[in-house]
Amino acid sequence: MANTIKLKKYLDVIEEYVAAGAITPGHLVKFNSNGKVEFHDGENENAIPMFALEDELQGKTIDQAYAQDDPVQVWVAQRGEHVNALLAASEEVVAGDFLCSAGDGTLKKHVEDTDSGGVEVHGLQIVAQALEAVTTTASTARIKVRIV
Repeated sequence: MANTIKLKKYLDVIEEYVAAGAITPGHLVKFNSNGKVEFHDGENENAIPMFALEDELQGKTIDQAYAQDDPVQVWVAQRGEHVNALLAASEEVVAGDFLCSAGDGTLKKHVEDTDSGGVEVHGLQIVAQALEAVTTTASTARIKVRIV
C-alpha cells in the first residue's frame, strides 16, 4: 500500500488549518463554524473533496494522527486526482463503485436514492470512485479512489 495520501495529482492545492479534534491522514475533512477543520461528519451529505495529508514536514506517516489544535495539511483534491482515502468499517466495494461520506471522515459506497432523482455528482454528494476492490470488517481500511 502506498505510504502517502496523494497518489496522483495534477494540481497541488494544499492549505493549512487548525484541527478541531483528532484527524487521521486520509480523512475527508470539512470546516466547522470556528474555521477549524474536522472530519466530515455528514453521512450522505455534500462534501468538498478535502483530505488530511500526512504531516511530512514533521516526518510523520499516514498512520500518525493530528491532535486537536495541531496545524493540519489539507489537500483540496481536484477531479481526476487519486487519493489514498479511508473506507468505513463494514463496507464492500469494487472498482468503479461511487463513494460518499460515511459521516466519520471515511468514505462508503454510495447507494442511489431513487426518491430524489438519483446520483448527484455535481451536487457534491458523491466524492470519489473506487479504483480497487476493498472489503472492511470491524475497522476502517485504506482505499485508492479517483475524485469525481
